This record gives sequence, C-alpha cells and structure tokens, in this order.
Amino acid sequence: MNLKPLALFFFSILLLGACKPDSETQREKPLIVATTSILADGIKNLVGEQADVFALMPAGVDPHLYKASVRDLDLLTNADLVVYHGLYLEGKMTEIFEKLTLTQSIIDVSQGVPQDQLIRSGPEAHSVDPHIWFDINLWSKALKHASSELVKWKPEWKSNIELNSATYFKKLEILEQETRTKVNELKSKNQVLVTAHDAFAYFGKAYGLEVYSLQGLSTLSEPGLRDLTELIQIIQEHQVKAIFAEQTISPKALKAVANGAAEKKQNVQLAGPLYTDSLDAPDTPAGTYLGMFATNLNIIYQNLLP
Repeated sequence: MNLKPLALFFFSILLLGACKPDSETQREKPLIVATTSILADGIKNLVGEQADVFALMPAGVDPHLYKASVRDLDLLTNADLVVYHGLYLEGKMTEIFEKLTLTQSIIDVSQGVPQDQLIRSGPEAHSVDPHIWFDINLWSKALKHASSELVKWKPEWKSNIELNSATYFKKLEILEQETRTKVNELKSKNQVLVTAHDAFAYFGKAYGLEVYSLQGLSTLSEPGLRDLTELIQIIQEHQVKAIFAEQTISPKALKAVANGAAEKKQNVQLAGPLYTDSLDAPDTPAGTYLGMFATNLNIIYQNLLP
C-alpha cells in the first residue's frame, strides 16, 4: 500500500479544522512517542516516571527501511509529544514530521548537534550521516537539547528533568572514558574496524579508529562485486582478525567477504552481531543505549585484541 497519499490526506483533515482531543487528561501520564528504540531509551532516562515513553519502531527494526503504517499515524497524532532523531534517519517519514509540526508538540533531537560536527558524504541534505549515537559526546549534545525542549514543554518538570539528566550524563561520561581506554589499546595494536554498513564513522572519528564498511550510510544500498573485492584487499592489507555482522542486516554479504579473504590465504572471523540502528529486546544486555554501546565495545575489543 502506498501510504504517502494517505498520510497527506490524514494531515489535511487535521489542518482543515479537526480538533485533537485532550488525550493527556484521559491518561494517567502523558504519552511520548519516540521514533527509534535508541532514542526512546534516552528520553526515558530524562523524563523518568513522569511520562510513558513508547518507541514507534520496535527493537530490531532498521529505521532506514521503515515505512509508517496507518497504526503509526494514529499513534503519532494521538501522542502528547513526538520525539524524532532527524538527519534523515527516518527517511521515509520526513514529510510526516514536517506536517506534524503544525499540529503536535515535537522535538528533533539532531538540532542539538552543531552542523560542523556532522559527517557528510555529499552536499545534499540526505547525505548527512545520522548515526551520531556512536559518538557519546555528540549523543549527549542531542539529549541535552531534548532535555531543554522537554523543560519548555513541561516547565513543572524542570527540577526532575535536570536531576535525571545530570545522573544520566554522568553515566555517559563514564562510558566515554571506558571507550577511549579500550580503543586506545586496539590502536596500539594497529587494529581497524570492518563492519557491514557505514554506521561507525562517528565512532571512528571520535575515538581515532580506522573504520571500513561493505555498504554505505543506508542499508537500502546493495554491495557489488567491486565493494567485496576492495574490502577483501583492506582485510589483507591490515591483517584483519575479525569483521563484524550487524543485528539488522543479513550477514550473507559479509560471509562472502570472509570466504573471499580465505581464498586469498587471509583467514578472518565473522564476529558479532553488533547493534547499530536499534537496541536489542528489553531486559537484555543490549536493551538500553548504555548496554548496547558497552556490548558493541566489548565485542569489538575481544575479537580484535591480539
């Protein structure tokens, strides 16, 4: 089903005078809808128990490929607040968020990240790399913006949000220090990171680790024979010990890379999966942002450490 006309029609009806019900008075708590599981976890840590926070995209879902359903449109328009990542991560939903700004309270967390700190592959707006959560410092800036916007939305929550934010940002600082320590050790051993798609550029830039990938920024792209050949050459050149599959991407192409490297007398382990565009299921080690980042770090560290 092509939902774009439906979405436009839906919002047109809203703009023509339909009134949104006072849904918050019908709930025990305000409902905040965040697009991804990673973002929802961050918002939960900021608001605490003052609101119910729901992730539009369940754990394990690739946001690059996600298409909004009629249920999603209903959920978004009935939420008390919508929080989205921006930077075209939710590429197929961009027009929906633009229209939501006319009728909803909405926060784009990417507005907290300075433009000169974004990684771009070209001049087009959609060429920006959206994976800012792999640089803990940048993700902290995005969430600090969200925190200030939440206070504007609910001034009466100011003291609680500020307390929750201070506690959470301290945890992020500790994780940042651990990351630098482990990556510095890997760099001293001349290790590089090879992944399924180009999700770790911010990680590489922030912590000084060379990163290579089979696919581009979006998982919509399909790797070709040339991509496989070039990656095999990189594996040979750097004597790579392990390459890393990702949770939301089929490992088939990376298996072909490993097999190709073996034919060149370079044995490489297919490790992972790493968690990139989504958290793992709730109540698992990678079911929170802190847990997901630490899980990835440990998988990389343990498989690359000579």
